[in-house]
Amino acid sequence: MEFKHTSVLFAETIDSLNIKPDGIYVDGTLGGGGHASGICERLGEKGLLIGIDRDRDALAAAEKRLEAYKCQKIFVQSNYSEVKSVLSENCVDKIDGAVLDLGVSSFQLDNAERGFSYMQDAPLDMRMNADDSFTAEDLLNTYSEKEIARIIKEYGEERWAARIAAFIVKARAQAPLTSTGQLVDIIKAAVPASARREGPHPAKRTFQAIRIEVNDELGQLKKAVEEFCDVLAPGGRLAIITFHSLEDRIVKEIFARRVHPCTCPPEFPVCVCGKTPDIKKITGKPLTAGKEELLNNPRARSAKLRVAEKLV
Repeated sequence: MEFKHTSVLFAETIDSLNIKPDGIYVDGTLGGGGHASGICERLGEKGLLIGIDRDRDALAAAEKRLEAYKCQKIFVQSNYSEVKSVLSENCVDKIDGAVLDLGVSSFQLDNAERGFSYMQDAPLDMRMNADDSFTAEDLLNTYSEKEIARIIKEYGEERWAARIAAFIVKARAQAPLTSTGQLVDIIKAAVPASARREGPHPAKRTFQAIRIEVNDELGQLKKAVEEFCDVLAPGGRLAIITFHSLEDRIVKEIFARRVHPCTCPPEFPVCVCGKTPDIKKITGKPLTAGKEELLNNPRARSAKLRVAEKLV
């Protein structure tokens, strides 16, 4: 299957990295190599791109797409939260910049058998790394009703979470859940008709929530943002594109804490903890897509780009 994916906020992201021709850059969510192609375009023969992705199909597609560029390239199947290990294994100490484009790629959504899409019937999979053992089917058939409701409410911000969880548990008592089509039907039955008529597809939030849990996306993101900030060389930049408020909040809070690390009580006249900022924000408010991009790529509608620069 061909890897089709339109990189969101492409120009804004590449420009924000201030790419040096001989620098070392990491694309931690390589996908089909969209943002990576923009990085490679600006790198000289001594420059290095390190591409990381959990999905081996994505790595193969990106390697092919980027083969014409003259810069050095290393491709690694791993989770972006393991960036320190990836760099260590490749004898790299510090990097000059990195990009993280979060969420599911169009390729994964369009590849029905991966089970990410509520628009096509497929096995309940949703693994970003096909080598992982835990699937959406495991989650839906083994988690308690209370846990399923919590996940759908917390990660999907779904108002009908408790009702959807109750319907899931009732359905699996008759027979195990095995397909996305079954899940969509259950969600449609659980969400009142009046609520189904407005807003996005009734299954959108629940599918997002299950995907986040199966892949531990928020836990991995928290670790990744800290690690990428740690491995930046002075002047190096980290650009992160998020697609929902849960991701954006994590990035915003970690950047804010590293910009204002002082832990002294507010009543102290001067800082005594000695903690100083190690990054500065390049974007105050996050950058969002313009009208032209929104017309050509609806996926960009919820995208937000935040950029930070390493100080020391």
